[in-house]
Amino acid sequence: MIKPAAAATAATTARDANAIKVLVVDDSAVIRGIVVRWIEAAPDMVVAGAAINGQDALDKVKSSMPDVVLLDIEMPVMDGITALPQILKICPQAKVIMASTLTRRNAEISLKALALGATDYVPKPTSIGGGDAAEDFRREILSRVSAIGRKRPSAQRATAVAPVAPATPSTARPRSGASAPANTPMPASVVPVASATPHLSQFQPKDGPLVLRKGSLIPPQIVVIGASTGGPQALVQVVQAIAANLSVPVLITQHMPATFTAILAESLSRSSGLKCVEGATGMRLEPGCVYIAPGDYHMTIKGKGGPIELNQNPPENFCRPAVDPMFRSVSAAYGAATLAVVLTGMGADGREGARVIAGSNGTVIAQDEASSVVWGMPGAVAQAGLASAILPIQSIGLEVRKYLGLKAK
Repeated sequence: MIKPAAAATAATTARDANAIKVLVVDDSAVIRGIVVRWIEAAPDMVVAGAAINGQDALDKVKSSMPDVVLLDIEMPVMDGITALPQILKICPQAKVIMASTLTRRNAEISLKALALGATDYVPKPTSIGGGDAAEDFRREILSRVSAIGRKRPSAQRATAVAPVAPATPSTARPRSGASAPANTPMPASVVPVASATPHLSQFQPKDGPLVLRKGSLIPPQIVVIGASTGGPQALVQVVQAIAANLSVPVLITQHMPATFTAILAESLSRSSGLKCVEGATGMRLEPGCVYIAPGDYHMTIKGKGGPIELNQNPPENFCRPAVDPMFRSVSAAYGAATLAVVLTGMGADGREGARVIAGSNGTVIAQDEASSVVWGMPGAVAQAGLASAILPIQSIGLEVRKYLGLKAK
């Protein structure tokens, strides 16, 4: 008979073996202690260690090999941005989440950190006392660590690829990397969407392989993109890929605080050569211009070509800005001429907006699981049968260009 104490020890050991190992790095003893207690209380996490600066973190990374590192930016001896590449060199599999207060300088450093290999960032409140700010910080940390640090299955879920409608009648071709001609019989496991005017009830989750729906026959007049965790890096790849000869407006909602969205717009402008700005109420949409939803504001449009409207209506999917309001408003204005892209991110924001776009015969592209930091948002779209293509991030820009009728770069 197993004694209760031994059983409890065995259960704890099993839990710790499967838990996400987190290293907390912060020079503030108060913040470090509070975050450590939050991690210890989480059922799927264990504390791998606590470090007081970047140099201390390097020593503890070597001994603990954590799954996730919560890394402060401003620290004595060695700051976070200096420690980051060395942490990743020692422990390449570690996911690093930068923590910083909401200043312009820290926003710029956080985006630089993402380019250097950090996985995500979390805004740090100026005070860690009681109240909503502390609770928001706790929720942000635990949700991101849980999503990012979760062990993935070794095999990706198989994707059944159905032939879908070409972007124009003269260029019939299968999508999402399929090599068979468009008239090739579909596998029995694939459920086609055959109706010219599909009903929303057709776009429901199905068991088994993922199912693709037909893309629009109408060339897109606008591109809308939704992203969250891992999104800044993914957006750079997509926007750079579609920049050459872009002749339609692009609207982006990325889950970010206000200071960060302004820096993101500037970063995308530099990397792509396109005009990228934060959206503002009253702006008309210009061809070849990229509009970013400002932090804490939903961004929508009123009719073709705008104007843009910003609002602080209640958060949707716990987010403001949220992807769904933008998708709905663009679908109402552009219908089947809407091309939507859902990139890496936690949660399911974008799924219901994508359902509206699909119901209007627009086209939806989702990032695949293997290339997503978190396959929450694109996975929700894919599993609902709303996507016309499910692609790795490096292929999404090319697919958008094909729908737009642009030559490959």
